[in-house]
Amino acid sequence: MTAHTSSTLLRSRTGDHHGRVGFIELFFDLVFVFAVTQISHLLLAHPDLEHALQSAFLLVALWIVWIYTTWATNWLDCEAAPTRLMMFALMAGGLVLAAAIPGAFGERGLYFAAAYALMQNGRNLFLLYALKDGLPNERKNFWRIQAWLMLSGALWIAGGLADGETRWLLWGLALLCEFASPWLGFWTPGMGRSSTEDWGVDPDHMSERAGLFIIIALGESVILIGVTFAAANTWDFAHANALAGAFVGAAAMWWMYFATISEDAHHTFATHSDPGRLARVGYTYAHIPMVAGIVLSAVGNELLLAHPTGHIDAVTTLILLGGPALYLVGLAWFYSVFRGGLAWSYLTGLAALGLCWFAAPHMEPMWLGALTTGILIVIAAWETFAKSKQEHA
Repeated sequence: MTAHTSSTLLRSRTGDHHGRVGFIELFFDLVFVFAVTQISHLLLAHPDLEHALQSAFLLVALWIVWIYTTWATNWLDCEAAPTRLMMFALMAGGLVLAAAIPGAFGERGLYFAAAYALMQNGRNLFLLYALKDGLPNERKNFWRIQAWLMLSGALWIAGGLADGETRWLLWGLALLCEFASPWLGFWTPGMGRSSTEDWGVDPDHMSERAGLFIIIALGESVILIGVTFAAANTWDFAHANALAGAFVGAAAMWWMYFATISEDAHHTFATHSDPGRLARVGYTYAHIPMVAGIVLSAVGNELLLAHPTGHIDAVTTLILLGGPALYLVGLAWFYSVFRGGLAWSYLTGLAALGLCWFAAPHMEPMWLGALTTGILIVIAAWETFAKSKQEHA
């Protein structure tokens, strides 16, 4: 990594604490706890295909705002007062963004779009100012990014002013701009495209930030479990069974990420000749299905705790199985980036969840929840054993 010493707004890339996550970043994350909760509640209130698509779309949009900010703080010194003020401004925008989520595809669409566009463009312009004395290739890269963000911002605002299918179309194009542009190297007429080698990523900072968002999602899941159980009229065996399964399932998700793969991924990340390429795929993209899986699992756990017995409908079954399945897809993708090849444990888990679909109509919700939790426990144990065996080889 190249040390930046010419600007007080840029993060140092040398020293023992160069990759440390700033407290302002942790404070900033609190807005996204609220935002993730808003998405969970949106899907809980309307568990149908239309709102499932809206929830998925909004979750990806939230992730893009967050991960673009993480890329920015990879360069910025979060101890500098101007950076902290910029992060406060982003938090204010994030509160509006999160508050507008339930009505984003209704009467609050313009509020959501305006907050989103201002956050994305304002943060990048601040970074361009901070990089005024930085490396020319890095500054040029963020000018490319600014061009894409201005285009997507215009589409967001236009979509906020429209409604119905037109809003979907314009917002879909806006999100595609921000989702696909890193794959294209932020190609811009007159400036060409950047190389991942130009993305002077700090592996310590990036991997810790990604792990913290997993904690945000899991934390929201635990809160939802606790609130729903506390509100139950009767604390009987069925509710206790559902509570245990939901909590152990969340713990198994934590274990699969933090105790089996994240440390190995960080080591590969830190020693790779082109960490920018790994960051683009492994952290910018592969974490999306993981986060979506955790959020969907939280919704499933709430449904499970509310009605642990009786007939299970197709929607509840899809949510209970879809959450863990998405999480495993993300882990398998992450695994392929940092370890190479296929992770048979995750693929076996996906196959087992697929078989559960056929058994679900003959089971009560609490037992289906217990079965999916059991599958996650087996995969966590499998990966733990494989990791231990590798370390002692």
